[in-house]
Amino acid sequence: MKNIRLSVMIGLLLHLFLQVSAQLTIKVTAIPANTPAGASIHVVGNFNNWAAGDPTKILTKNGTEYSITINPAPGTLEFKFTRGSWPTVEGNAAGTYLPNRTFNYTGGTQTLNLTILSWEDLGTGTPGTAAANVQILNNAFYIPQLNRNRRIWLYLPPDYNSSSKSYPVLYMHDGQNLFDVKTTAFGTEWQVDESLNTLFLQGDYGCIVVGIDNGGAERLNEYSPWVNPQYGGGQGDEYIDFIVNTLKPYIDVNFRTLPGRNTTGIMGSSMGGLISMYGFADYQEVFSKVGVFSPAFWFADNASANDVATHPKQGDARVYFLAGGAEPAYVAQDMQAVADAMTTAGFAQNEKSFAVVPGGQHSEWFWAQEFADAYIWLFQGAATSTQTGKDLEVKVQIYPNPADKWIRFSGIEETRSVQVQIVGSDGKVWNRINTTGGGAVYTGNLPAGFYVVKLRADGGRWRTVKLVKE
Repeated sequence: MKNIRLSVMIGLLLHLFLQVSAQLTIKVTAIPANTPAGASIHVVGNFNNWAAGDPTKILTKNGTEYSITINPAPGTLEFKFTRGSWPTVEGNAAGTYLPNRTFNYTGGTQTLNLTILSWEDLGTGTPGTAAANVQILNNAFYIPQLNRNRRIWLYLPPDYNSSSKSYPVLYMHDGQNLFDVKTTAFGTEWQVDESLNTLFLQGDYGCIVVGIDNGGAERLNEYSPWVNPQYGGGQGDEYIDFIVNTLKPYIDVNFRTLPGRNTTGIMGSSMGGLISMYGFADYQEVFSKVGVFSPAFWFADNASANDVATHPKQGDARVYFLAGGAEPAYVAQDMQAVADAMTTAGFAQNEKSFAVVPGGQHSEWFWAQEFADAYIWLFQGAATSTQTGKDLEVKVQIYPNPADKWIRFSGIEETRSVQVQIVGSDGKVWNRINTTGGGAVYTGNLPAGFYVVKLRADGGRWRTVKLVKE
């Protein structure tokens, strides 16, 4: 008994010793020459919830060096340096985007010697190219499914602030490569904002684009639900779950969106093409439009095609397959296998666009060149600029469907007055309410079963939409 007590005491003392001795000293031996005099340099990361201006994480200046000692738990640390805010985050040697720094801290007393190459807001690289209607929604949007943070970009149509319109939404991966040459690692960007602004001036209805930065070292893990023995993967389920159940609800609540599947798309290139196709196949109730550029289907062998083939068609869709003629032949071959799997799943030929463009390469310049055509084909007719007369558009949809406690509508202007009735399969009217197109209707009182939701605006004709209550 004494030996057991002694072992427990030794274990506790050892645990306390390890906690006390867990000290990581971070030294910055050089900073950019254009760092403002007197600037505070902060280290921020997953050890302080990415608080960019955390006053407890300011490095102490000692001559030409800066240092700080922290007491993190052992494990993989992700971090960056800032001057107290995300706009003043550090950059790479060209003054552009620098992925998160990582360090495998094993415990005990350790020292890191680092240099800061530039600050994004003062960098010496090429001036930023993002349009005025592009903004950073959040530099550290939390991903609860993966316990990580990520920068999120937001493109709003040119008339967003001058109209009451609601818009389709396109979710895109590799966000740092979409809008601004300063943040891309390849010297070129997709020019999504320039393309959409040009199309808008030519009469396009407009579309909101949500860009999600990749996770740097975690990119391959997050962009495939299947594991490649050599390269990783396996976290694609959690990543798509984040888009569907965390990010999309946030966007739909805080911005004027048309949130139904017919007005929601997902797009990416390379591994981003793989995860986009997976997201569509497994979440057809959320996405109906998919951009699959130069997909890395090779990463998962036949898994992508098998996944598509085993998820039968749930509704009309549009999938834009694109590869470059200068890419390896297997890119187009694998792409064809997935397109064929769509046929197996019940999709028609006119729901697929398949192109191998001569001279096209696995590069941002090629995807930028082809983006506008893909967008036009995917979103043509997805939204109309006006709703005429008293009648509602035929495309009115309910979400979520199946329902839980609340439902909302897409295809109705947010401010438009609407009468709603929910009728059971036995003819019983369960709910009558006057609301607006942007309002929510309570369904928590409905027993599980099938219902018809009747809607009309301004005394016009009734529209009916089927509803399932789980």
